[in-house]
Amino acid sequence: MQKEGAIRIPSGCAISGIFSRSGKRMNGEPIIQSISTMHDRSNGLGGGFAAYGIYPRSRDLYAFHVFYDSVRAKEECEKVIMANFDVTIAEKIPTREMPEITDEPLIWRYFGLPFEKLLKDTRLDEKEFVARFVTKVNTEIKGAYVFSSGKNMGVFKAVGFPEDVGRYYRLEDYEGYCWTAHGRYPTNTPGWWGGAHPFSMLDYSIVHNGEISSYDANRRFIEMFGYKCTLLTDTEVITYIVDFLNRKQHLSLKEAAQVIAAPFWSEIDRLPPEQQKKLTYLRNVFSSLLITGPFSVLLGFTGGLMALNDRLKLRSMVIGEKGDMFYVASEECAIQTIEPNIEHFRAPQGGEPVIVTLNEGVDA
Repeated sequence: MQKEGAIRIPSGCAISGIFSRSGKRMNGEPIIQSISTMHDRSNGLGGGFAAYGIYPRSRDLYAFHVFYDSVRAKEECEKVIMANFDVTIAEKIPTREMPEITDEPLIWRYFGLPFEKLLKDTRLDEKEFVARFVTKVNTEIKGAYVFSSGKNMGVFKAVGFPEDVGRYYRLEDYEGYCWTAHGRYPTNTPGWWGGAHPFSMLDYSIVHNGEISSYDANRRFIEMFGYKCTLLTDTEVITYIVDFLNRKQHLSLKEAAQVIAAPFWSEIDRLPPEQQKKLTYLRNVFSSLLITGPFSVLLGFTGGLMALNDRLKLRSMVIGEKGDMFYVASEECAIQTIEPNIEHFRAPQGGEPVIVTLNEGVDA
């Protein structure tokens, strides 16, 4: 297995995102160009992309992207998939041969919906059924890993530099209204296909630059609610935290951000009474989900994108806008290379969630 270099770069990793408020579909070329500009922030041990709106013909079906280490794992996993889902499409994910991408697993995708009878028997809603299914596969079937499980979206990732990963997956053949990308410089975990970003659960996807010192506390709390952090990486736990707070606890994304990157108590004390009450509640009830350490995060979700820095802003992140287009990246050059005529640049404040969504009436 490849190993990271002798020189540790704790500020390494690169993130980039593109979002069209009007829902205009773009192929993968611009996001590949954007992330490749920050080539030196990663070391070839992980690259990946998430795209939304890319499966319009199967928009109402869950799209499962799966890595298999062996034919045996594929056969075992497919039995479980077919027993739980009415699958309409099962196929290899198209790739191209590239010398830069090695040790490829089998990479398949499946489109389907849970059987209605199983939903009734388990008394679970559709999303919870899918989430539990993904957890079951990833913890119980050796050699199988579901790395994408949302509707009308998909994650594509591998060991390699991100620009090579994008070419490998033929991202020029897909069109979406939202793209995120990640170039990895792993510091605490090995570089392997499943450990590359984005991490995903249902339609949530996370790319992350940083190093979370609160990982153990976050993991212990979130695993009390059925999640299994099998990959020993902080980005996985961030994904589950978002799913828990937004989907299960019904917090808004802004409120979820106020848990993850909570205001200091000294800031809360200076706020009007109603805001003090709300933020005190969030800090007390979800104290174990406060993420400490440096981070910049992009959260993709159906119909939107959220950018968030840690409260002390220890990782760089800039935002650019032009017309209905929204751009975000670790460095300004990653935006300028694909849109040199940006109308407005800014760096979000620490802990400030920047959320963009499709215009009213635009179908995701």
